[in-house]
Amino acid sequence: MVQEEGRHANIQDADTSAIHECIVENLKSVYDPEISVNVYDLGLIYNVQVKENKADILMSLTSAFCPAADDIIADVTAAAQSAPGIETANVEVTFDPQWGPELMSEDAQLLLGIF
Repeated sequence: MVQEEGRHANIQDADTSAIHECIVENLKSVYDPEISVNVYDLGLIYNVQVKENKADILMSLTSAFCPAADDIIADVTAAAQSAPGIETANVEVTFDPQWGPELMSEDAQLLLGIF
């Protein structure tokens, strides 16, 4: 049995956690074509939930008028679906909260010269 933050987790929890981690790693290979940083480190991914064989992803875009929006969403969907055990991925785009550079990882901020 897996011990998780003071409680006992079942094997399904451990599997879900591993799948979640795999999805996050896959998302790090999806880039906004206009910015040389992946969508995860850009802070565009707000939430990833895994339940059984489905992934639900809540994300934003750098702009509501992003010309690459369809491609980015398709790539995020494909990245989630390529995780083991995931058959369906639902990607929802929101602008609440609005994306801003403060959501970027420290590495992304350094790469883009934002301090």
